[in-house]
Amino acid sequence: MTAVPVAGRAPLSPLGLAFLVVASTGWGLNFPIMKFLLTEWPPLSSRGLCGVVGALGLALVALARGQTLRVPDGMWLRLALVSTLSIGGWVASMGLALIWLRASEAAVLGISIPVWVALVAWPVLGERVSLPRALALAVALAGIAALIGGGGIDASVGKLPGILFALAGALCVGLGTVLTKFFKLAMPPLSLAAWQLAIGCVPIAIAGVLIEQPQLAALSQFGWASMIYMTLIQFCLCYVCWFAALERLPAATASIGTLLVPVVGVLAAAAMLREPLSASDIAALVVTFAAVAVALRT
Repeated sequence: MTAVPVAGRAPLSPLGLAFLVVASTGWGLNFPIMKFLLTEWPPLSSRGLCGVVGALGLALVALARGQTLRVPDGMWLRLALVSTLSIGGWVASMGLALIWLRASEAAVLGISIPVWVALVAWPVLGERVSLPRALALAVALAGIAALIGGGGIDASVGKLPGILFALAGALCVGLGTVLTKFFKLAMPPLSLAAWQLAIGCVPIAIAGVLIEQPQLAALSQFGWASMIYMTLIQFCLCYVCWFAALERLPAATASIGTLLVPVVGVLAAAAMLREPLSASDIAALVVTFAAVAVALRT
């Protein structure tokens, strides 16, 4: 297997950028929704079962559109590896991280993804990081660091498990993003998303049901609404848009675009959960957003 050609200075796909914005916005909004849902349902069960239902829904849509669900010969191992990292690792890790962290904290800590992508994409994909993009990425990460400090993440033993789970989830997505580009999983986008969600979420759902033993009666109307959002938006819409963006954009560009997730997550957590949002938080959000815009243009 050879690395894909270097992206160079080819113009970015507007459609790819649009898909990226939809995915990042949907994922950012999901952080306060996940945090609220934890008050009614445990993390592995809620995220795992929503992912499984989302996978079934995408499979039905793919069949209705005439797309095949058949996995090409010789692709199962690659598909399983990418799905376990990109979906399974992220779904489980971020669900557990929210037990110890606020929604805004988890959103910020979880988006160290561009760092891992940049480190791996250069040797694996041959995607060199230009100096302007590296500087923009550094500025964006500095903005995220300011958000962490402004949000009051206390480096204490009490929050350490959540911090480690969030970083582990980001690392899994970073590796999975690069491998998705490297392996070139040749399947229709809806079918690919369905299989990745199924492979990544079925083990988590089974573990959640067996260990956490969730009760449907514990869900309120808002709890059901949260489950529906996670199923239809976070898993179905956002992942289809993410895979579509990866088809049209360099891995590093797509990962930098996900820096919009903590911006949306922090603002949504402040509005929906009344989590504190200071003037320094707002300034850091502006810096992060501006750096993302610069990085996407270089």
